[in-house]
Amino acid sequence: MWIYLIIFIIIVVLAFLKQVNQYERGVVFTMGRYSYVMQPGWRLLIPVFQSFRKVDIRVKAVDVPDQKAITRDNVPVIVNAVIYYKVAAAEKAIIEVENFKYAISQYAQTTMRNIVGEATLDELLGQREKIADRIREIVDAETDEWGIKVNNVELKDVSLPESMERTIAKQAEAEREKRAVIINSEGELAASANLAAAAKTLSDTPGALHLRTLQSINDLSSDQSNTVVFVTPVEILRAFDGFAKKMGAENK
Repeated sequence: MWIYLIIFIIIVVLAFLKQVNQYERGVVFTMGRYSYVMQPGWRLLIPVFQSFRKVDIRVKAVDVPDQKAITRDNVPVIVNAVIYYKVAAAEKAIIEVENFKYAISQYAQTTMRNIVGEATLDELLGQREKIADRIREIVDAETDEWGIKVNNVELKDVSLPESMERTIAKQAEAEREKRAVIINSEGELAASANLAAAAKTLSDTPGALHLRTLQSINDLSSDQSNTVVFVTPVEILRAFDGFAKKMGAENK
């Protein structure tokens, strides 16, 4: 008799016993009214009078599907993203919204289309982190009432029409050519400044131009297969003639 009684008690206790894992919380309802949130471990519930629903509080990733939008400068784009969130208040996630997973996905899609529509194409391509952070702020503020905390939003891909891709490629090529012309002109300007300074130095120093001329002749004469005809001013010939006569007189 006692054995049957003990078995019956064990069965009743097992029926009352509920397990909540470490990554879960249990929202308990007593006769349909919210009572409390069960923490991880084994907990006892009164059958018939009490019920509970488990809520996973781990970080979840929601893939926001491709959304067609038009930017502020009237460029059609296709954008998709991923949202990372977790349940911060299990009771709100159950009581305040019917299906928080579906609700946050739908709200994120709408928000993403609105934010993309407020940005230009250049802003969308160059400031993706800023736009993603703006989406996160809006979605996080709205889902606070649902007990949801949005940790991060990442824009995965921004797709453009093929014609727009060709236009952007042409623009990038023109920009590179522009930079090349600017760099080349800056080099020519620096070289011209150096040449002007060298010319001024040669003209201000007596005999410097003649020495430069002789150095040029010496450079040209290094190759014996070349015949060079060089026009020399009369003043240089006279100077050489006087120098030669002076040297001859000294040798005598």
